[in-house]
Parts: sequence; structure tokens; C-alpha cells
Amino acid sequence: GQLQASGGGLVQAGGSLRLSCAASGGTFSRYSMGWFRQAPGKEREFVAAISRSGGSTDIADSVKGRFTISRDNAKNTVYLQMNSLKPEDTAVYSCAADQSIFIHTTAQFYGYWGQGTLVTVSS
Repeated sequence: GQLQASGGGLVQAGGSLRLSCAASGGTFSRYSMGWFRQAPGKEREFVAAISRSGGSTDIADSVKGRFTISRDNAKNTVYLQMNSLKPEDTAVYSCAADQSIFIHTTAQFYGYWGQGTLVTVSS
């Protein structure tokens, strides 16, 4: 399968963006999905994850209250709504798929990765 992330761009601090990740080549509803990000010179970090049905989510403390993850299994797409963006949110954001029935916050559980989309937040 393939994962295609989109929606990144340049936004001012306090603004919003919605990232999308479209999946193809597999049964989307059989995968938990996650978003990770990597800022220049930093380690990749977990942002958000959602269960197969969308009934359970996990959000990193650093973005809790500002970011929301959702999915539309009919469209084979997972979303990351990012509000109140801060310059420290600047990073390449990548989506990933996990065959487990559980949702995980560590990258090692995700077997499929899409290319990243760059989010730049200016101050």
C-alpha cells in the first residue's frame, strides 16, 4: 500500500492547517494510523494516532488541545487538524499505518510510511 500526505505549507503563528493522508493499495480500515513529525536537527516525534474505527485517539501532550486527528474510512483518508500553530510546530509531518488493533505512540510499530509534508510556522 501507499500513503500520500498533503496539506502542508507556510502559515503564520496562530493559524491553522489541515493535513490529509490518503491510503491506497490496502484495506484502510484494518490499520491504525499515526502522525509523526521531525523538525530540523531533532528526533522524530509522535504527534497523534487513531484506531481502526476512529473511536480511540491519542494526542501528544505538546499539541493536545490544538491538534485533532480523525479519519474517514470511506475515503481511505486520515486527517490532522492543526490549530493555534506555533513556530515550534515547524517540521516535516509524516503519516504511518500500523496493523495492530491497538494505537501506538512509537514509530517502531508502524510498518508503512508516507512521504512527509512540510509545515512551516512563521512568528
